[in-house]
Amino acid sequence: MSNAYVVGQVTVKNPDKWSEYRSKVPETFGPWGVEPVFRGTQFAALAGSCPHADIVVLRFPSAAAVEGWFASPAYQALIALRDEAADVVLTAYAA
Repeated sequence: MSNAYVVGQVTVKNPDKWSEYRSKVPETFGPWGVEPVFRGTQFAALAGSCPHADIVVLRFPSAAAVEGWFASPAYQALIALRDEAADVVLTAYAA
């Protein structure tokens, strides 16, 4: 079984709401086997441009786990807060 990854590119609009969102997201990971890989802040664009300053990478045991997590009622309940807090692009990758 290959891993799957979710990459979030983030531009924070409201730091207080972003902090609230970040504190609640890990509660949605339990049944999906999610492992945070890293969070970071861009310090340079070495080729091309990326409009988002921050990034987060999450590892899942499978593409099905990504789909289940994203569609779960627990995560779906946080989307309005996420959208108020930041501009976020989420992409999923198989490895």
